[in-house]
Amino acid sequence: MVKKIKREVIEWVVLIGVVLTLYFTGLHTEVIGMIQRVVLAPGLIKPEVIPASEQQDASYQFNLVDVDGNTVSFEKFRGKTIFINLWATWCPPCVAEMPDINSLYGKIDSDEIAFVMISRDQDFDKAIQFAAKKAYDFPIYSEASLLPSVFQTNSIPTTFVISPQGKIVVKKSGMASYDSEEFRDFLNGL
Repeated sequence: MVKKIKREVIEWVVLIGVVLTLYFTGLHTEVIGMIQRVVLAPGLIKPEVIPASEQQDASYQFNLVDVDGNTVSFEKFRGKTIFINLWATWCPPCVAEMPDINSLYGKIDSDEIAFVMISRDQDFDKAIQFAAKKAYDFPIYSEASLLPSVFQTNSIPTTFVISPQGKIVVKKSGMASYDSEEFRDFLNGL
């Protein structure tokens, strides 16, 4: 009996030690993200198109900062299909969906469809380093001004798709699988 209790205490100490090590080294986000990536793998969590009667007009009245420190007016993207993703390096669901979004980006015509990956990290350099480390190709930005109310959200990741006509046709709060033939066809058909 004493041996069994001693073994259980050791198991708990090891488990707590692993959890604390992951937390204090900052690796917990990556580990949780990898676990959530397994959940996304089957492609069951998908974005849904907003019915036409419920679609809102997008606002182009804000500015972003690119990785080179240049201010970019969101107005620059008007007339294109726009894939906006609000994310952060400390957000496990964001980390989980990033490889899928990057894969989607690699299969899309960037002349017709703009990807605007907006980091919510307070330190934008951390987001830049994260994207470089992971070899993500999509363009990342930080907010240079407040986002318009139509893009305000209490959760990340949140993804919006804006049609060339300026309508928000997709709003997905939480992680999702985007790199599917169905979603690529949807984007290309806007």
